Amino acid sequence: MSTLLIRKVRLLYDEEPKLGWVLIQDGHIESVGLNEESPLPTADSEIDGQGHLLIPGMIDVHIHGAEGFDMMDGTIQSVEAVSNACARTGCTSFVATSVSSSLEDLLKIISNVSETVGREPGARIAGMHIEGPYLNVKRKGMQNEQYLRHPHLEEMEFIINKAGSLIKMVTLAPELTGGLEMISFLKECGIIAAIAHSDATYEEAKQAFGVGASHVTHCFNGMRPIHHRDPGLILAAFEEASVSVQAIVDDVHLHPAIVRLLYREKGSEKMVLITDALQAMGMGDGTYSFGGHQVHVSQGVAKLTDGTLASSTVTMNEALAKTVKSGIPLRDAVRMATETPANILGLENKGRIAPGADADLVLMNDRFEVVWTMINGNMVYSRSGSLAKY
Repeated sequence: MSTLLIRKVRLLYDEEPKLGWVLIQDGHIESVGLNEESPLPTADSEIDGQGHLLIPGMIDVHIHGAEGFDMMDGTIQSVEAVSNACARTGCTSFVATSVSSSLEDLLKIISNVSETVGREPGARIAGMHIEGPYLNVKRKGMQNEQYLRHPHLEEMEFIINKAGSLIKMVTLAPELTGGLEMISFLKECGIIAAIAHSDATYEEAKQAFGVGASHVTHCFNGMRPIHHRDPGLILAAFEEASVSVQAIVDDVHLHPAIVRLLYREKGSEKMVLITDALQAMGMGDGTYSFGGHQVHVSQGVAKLTDGTLASSTVTMNEALAKTVKSGIPLRDAVRMATETPANILGLENKGRIAPGADADLVLMNDRFEVVWTMINGNMVYSRSGSLAKY
């Protein structure tokens, strides 16, 4: 049984990182220690962390594409490309996310993701997030209106039968006819019912949470805004301790003050950092095709021709950096990108650096740039290119 020691790394034991080490055996974390408390164990091989920050692999529960590839384009290559792009940005698991489309196109992405599971070149697929098509036209954002429709139980049953256990989350608008029934059905199936692209009132949202909705997709975006006489979905979510929320922290979708508000209301246990990235992530400015629309990216901001925001180009390591810059403590910001999404998805062995956990790890420098990414104890990305699998 081979062992690997990662030494001289900063670990988030308390509010401030402390110098320590992690021992890995056969893809799992065997033990963890601080330099000041215990001597270094022996191992078959070692990696010098050079004093950089070591965190659990980040988990993106909402990503559509990256580096020129859209997972809705009908190719396995695109799913593999997103897997690689995630690994390069410190993400070790991701939830492949659809957009509103024809049933045929939705089944195609399900098929491609299914075929890629177990042979991902980079980050592992933790499941699928079906965003739409059961969304409200009034809050459609960049979702293509021609595909939006009311919740249809028989159609969802058919989709789930095709996908098996792959579907982990479905985003819908609960105020639409059949919405509450759909939420109850998803809960029975063990699938997270999330709300967004919704014009739900406070009362309608409370009903949705009452029958099983437990998550808010890209909170504040694609939903009725807060008004002092019409608090809407967001305030309803704030009042529900069990409800978790996604945050796109890219300095575009949310003002830093709103990021801090989400943190105060939901805490690091119920706030999740996401990218909601389209294929422009890692590509730079230009024109892209996404969700049946032309999307123009300028200075990293993706918009439709009418000015509507169209997903994001932020990466998980950039989102983490911006979250810390907004004033949220490093330890809590890391938790929002690692442990919290793992808990929401039921990934018991991920999102933490502790004995027994999977050795999904990311080494980052002081600028939150990824030095290397490790999955199950194997190096899948190294910035220098000098570190290989052992």
